[in-house]
Amino acid sequence: MVCEDKTARQLFEQVMANPERAKFGFGDKLAIVNVDFQNAYTRIDEFKTAYETDPRQIEHVNTISALARAKGMPVIWTHVAYAEDGGDAGVWGTRSDTPDSLQNIKYGSRRHDFDARCQIDPVDTIYTKRMPSAFFETPLQSLLVWHKVDTVIVTGGSTSGCVRATAVDSLSRGYRTIVPIETCADKHESYHFANLTDLQLKYADVEPVQTVIDWLEAR
Repeated sequence: MVCEDKTARQLFEQVMANPERAKFGFGDKLAIVNVDFQNAYTRIDEFKTAYETDPRQIEHVNTISALARAKGMPVIWTHVAYAEDGGDAGVWGTRSDTPDSLQNIKYGSRRHDFDARCQIDPVDTIYTKRMPSAFFETPLQSLLVWHKVDTVIVTGGSTSGCVRATAVDSLSRGYRTIVPIETCADKHESYHFANLTDLQLKYADVEPVQTVIDWLEAR
């Protein structure tokens, strides 16, 4: 194991500065998967569980979602919620039991609701999920097959949690996977940049959001 006196951000910048870093690239058709843009995780003015990295995160997500939609490419939004007894959170819901705990996000609650800043269109697909990956026990895979998608853009939060889990599952299912930097957020910069680094090295293309915008506008 290499040990050196560099921050997670510095290591990320070092990896991204490599002009020869390997990429999967774009295919022919993409889908935008926007992970957990719900108040529990975005409204830092309301909830202790929320976080913000780039203050323009939701603006960027709205931009690429609108571009994809205009090109006839699917846009998917996920959020999490659980039954009244929290039983469908499984072991994940056993570490704590406070009003802020994961399993206490209830259907129809303020914490479950999408952030009002998200521009969700009636043609978009919405899934409620219960585990980190947007693929786990949702119809996402079938939707992507139906739309003949070969590239998945993953946005949302947290970078170290549900974004990472979704990106790994996306790659595992054979999709070119792209994570736009400015569209992800986490509680701490160390978690954020360490996971972006690992995603870039193994599972996804980590790119500026402008790269996705440019590709969509060129279609």
